[in-house]
Amino acid sequence: ALLLGVYDTDGNLRYAGRVGTGFDEKRLRSVYAALQPLKVSKSAFVGPPRGRLAQGVQWVRPRRVAEVSFAQWTDDGIVRQAVFHGLRADKLAREIGREETVMADVQKKSRSARQTSGDSVAGVVITHPDRVIDPLSGVTKIELARYYEAISATLLPHLKARPVALLRAPEGIDAEQFFQKHMAQLTIPKVRILDAKLDLGHEPLMMIDSAEALVGAAQMGTLELHTWNAIATSIERPDRMVFDLDPDPSLPWSRMVEAATLTKALLDELGLQSFLKTSGGKGLHLVVPLARRHSWDSVKRFSQAVAEHLAATIPARFSAKMGPKNRIKKVFVDYLRNRRGASTVAAFSARARPGIAVSTPIQWAELAVLKGSDHWTIRNLSARLENLKNDPWQSYAKTRQSLSRAATQLGVDLLDE
Repeated sequence: ALLLGVYDTDGNLRYAGRVGTGFDEKRLRSVYAALQPLKVSKSAFVGPPRGRLAQGVQWVRPRRVAEVSFAQWTDDGIVRQAVFHGLRADKLAREIGREETVMADVQKKSRSARQTSGDSVAGVVITHPDRVIDPLSGVTKIELARYYEAISATLLPHLKARPVALLRAPEGIDAEQFFQKHMAQLTIPKVRILDAKLDLGHEPLMMIDSAEALVGAAQMGTLELHTWNAIATSIERPDRMVFDLDPDPSLPWSRMVEAATLTKALLDELGLQSFLKTSGGKGLHLVVPLARRHSWDSVKRFSQAVAEHLAATIPARFSAKMGPKNRIKKVFVDYLRNRRGASTVAAFSARARPGIAVSTPIQWAELAVLKGSDHWTIRNLSARLENLKNDPWQSYAKTRQSLSRAATQLGVDLLDE
């Protein structure tokens, strides 16, 4: 069973009874794993249960929120006939107070009002539509949902068939953020659950393949979409390699342009075509499409060799070691995006940063005139797309490359050859 609590109007956590039904073995294991890191020796309740009610209890810090249905409150503030439905990550524990019952006709009026207020996007009702998720720009939750609906036809090909991880900020980018790689117990409208065998030992991975799922993710506080370098049906053979150029924040943008140009020159010398996109933050992403013939370890080994070659050849400009102290006045060539299970923010995904910029594919010729990686946002990207004559990544889908010859040139032994 779980002991439940709610906060009173004075901010005190009050014991509210326990819930012991609604669990199966899998859910019990999942909840146990989530609570293990929160173990403490003392109760956080004001007026905790004592005697028999406290026997065998393992106290935890009150950080996780449970969704529970129940029949009624007793006079002393205890829930009756409680049923557990799952842990939630879209609410903060401090927000949870005592809920009172409401009459059915009031609920119907409230639901009707929501449906007629324009708060439904792609058939998904957006709760708290006017919540400001970015104080700098004033972007609201429903504005983000409408962006994802509008961009869906352009964005979905970059998500197609790939496991996706979500960066969620339910209360806005200035509040707590969550990086969610697996479905767990949270139900996100229209998001598909992948075969659990793809990532053994974890909850199932997720995939987004519709506008409704994009908006459903936004409804649950998602800002960023991060994808694997492989598709679900060929999970052990990556079909792309990513170099994330991550600068020391003090560097001017001209150094980023230089770093991307030099990295491209090396890849060109190795016979590998690369495609460029802004990160939506400070850096740039070079994406190298691959034929599905190399293992994760081989792709990681090759990308590491590229990063180390750049760092050894131009040590004043590049670093191949992660950590702020290793990239002072330098650009870190992050090859770790190429490990199994790692992910990179998808093209046309919003970023959970002030201004709500968008990771945007660009032509190499545009790099010289670009002023920063956060130039395009959810508010001005549509103007760019309307004015584009050609897709900057027009040949991406048809480009499939082997690393074999390039590995020989670079002196790298691929593990699968």
